Amino acid sequence: MDEDTGSATSEVPPKLLDLGQERIRTLHYTWIAFFMTFYVWFNMAPLATTMLDSVGWLTTEHIKILLIANVALTIPARIIIGALIDRYGARIVFSGLMVAMAVPTVVFTLADSFLQMLLARLVLSSVGAGFVIGIKMVAQWFPPKYIGRAEGFYAGWGNFGSAFAAMTLPWFAITIMGDWLGLGDDAWRWAMALNGVVMGAYGVLYYFLVRDVPEGEVLHKSNRTEPMMVSSYGDLLQYIVWSFPLIGALGVLAWRVGGVKIDGDPVLSSRVLWTVYGLLAVAYLWHVVKVLQVNLPYLKAGVPEDEKYHWGSVAALNSTYFANFGAELAVVSMLPSFFENTFVPLTGSSGQQIVTATVAGVVAASFAFVNLVARPLGGYLSDLMSSRKKTMLVYMIGIVVGFFFMAFIGKWGSGVDADGLRTVVPTFGGIGWLVVAVAITVFASVFVQGAEGATFAVIPMINPRMTGQIAGMAGAYGNVGAVIYLVIFSLVDSRTFFFIMAGGALASFVVVLFMLEEPEGSFEGGV
Repeated sequence: MDEDTGSATSEVPPKLLDLGQERIRTLHYTWIAFFMTFYVWFNMAPLATTMLDSVGWLTTEHIKILLIANVALTIPARIIIGALIDRYGARIVFSGLMVAMAVPTVVFTLADSFLQMLLARLVLSSVGAGFVIGIKMVAQWFPPKYIGRAEGFYAGWGNFGSAFAAMTLPWFAITIMGDWLGLGDDAWRWAMALNGVVMGAYGVLYYFLVRDVPEGEVLHKSNRTEPMMVSSYGDLLQYIVWSFPLIGALGVLAWRVGGVKIDGDPVLSSRVLWTVYGLLAVAYLWHVVKVLQVNLPYLKAGVPEDEKYHWGSVAALNSTYFANFGAELAVVSMLPSFFENTFVPLTGSSGQQIVTATVAGVVAASFAFVNLVARPLGGYLSDLMSSRKKTMLVYMIGIVVGFFFMAFIGKWGSGVDADGLRTVVPTFGGIGWLVVAVAITVFASVFVQGAEGATFAVIPMINPRMTGQIAGMAGAYGNVGAVIYLVIFSLVDSRTFFFIMAGGALASFVVVLFMLEEPEGSFEGGV
């Protein structure tokens, strides 16, 4: 197979601007697809205040619920999408997801009641599953020794869609749609609808622009969409245990939503809340039954040697993505308010506050902006070093140090805030400490996002036939981490929160140390 066909067995090093290679074109087409899904997924937060100003019946409590709904179904969606990829291939699933999710995007913009918005946002939260599809696609086009840098580039540039939405949507909605085109209060609706339509159109194009595997290669598909196959009874027990948090996180979401009140009444009554808990319990039991039905006969018959893999590695990478991507989503959500509130005492010569909402937003965007370099670097270093496991361990301990340092950006003050939590004030005075605080934030971000790249440099090596399902489960654990961390953040002060995230990364370090196995053949030139 020559270089131009994009063969995965080619020894020619990948060059990101060499569009003569089909694998490079596929990589670019795929990260753009991921970028679009994340742009749409995070298109509400930047326009939340605009929505509040233009929709008379919308309240801050409504916005809180909609933001929670925005991540609600991403967890099961990533599991389901992971199974669909292995069954039907990444091309058709990615195209289908983009086209399908364009519908709730537009429906959300047309909504004239909170219930319509809530239902549309719940369905739209499934668009966050787009990430795991590209992991499978990229893995099929690059050999093991280049997989880390390819997956890191895909994930880093695609994930930038969330930061780009925050940077561009307010200007696009207010200036272009509102001022230039004169759309007034409906400007935000047109802005959201347009990016949904663009995503849907690209979904159609993507189907014709790429193919699942290089010419001459065979796309391996699972016979049915079913739970993961395991290699031993011990792995079976692990699979069942590690599946529980995926359901449990949805229960935590329901509990958090139920605690929000509108006009004095809870969003979910106790009866509805317990009904949700019951349905989630039934869903988990059904999953356990399906896992046993699929795996017990398989294990009893004897697992062929070439189909065995180490499930402990799956568990280890679940924990790393919980501790890195989960932390990233949580930090990006709280960082603007953290800097704005912590540095209130920092004022200029005329007494004006230096860290305004705008300045705090720029600082928060820097955390996500680092993705463009840090995540590809994590994948590249995983390729470059002699051990992917050691690379992963270094990154996880770096997260521990980074969040530990962030906890010392501020110190506990003498009072409490409106929620009864201890106030946090700058550890040191002066503009110089603000600069140091930003540097600490960037330091932590480099390790958080580099660890994400290192995680998905390992996942395609565990069991190539089940890359979609393994990526889906690890990706879902990232959202589990975000849910758990954000709920914790609502209960503790910001300094304690950073200590807790450092502890989470340390726990993952221990899990990786004892459970992750170095993948066989992970530095070979071919597949």
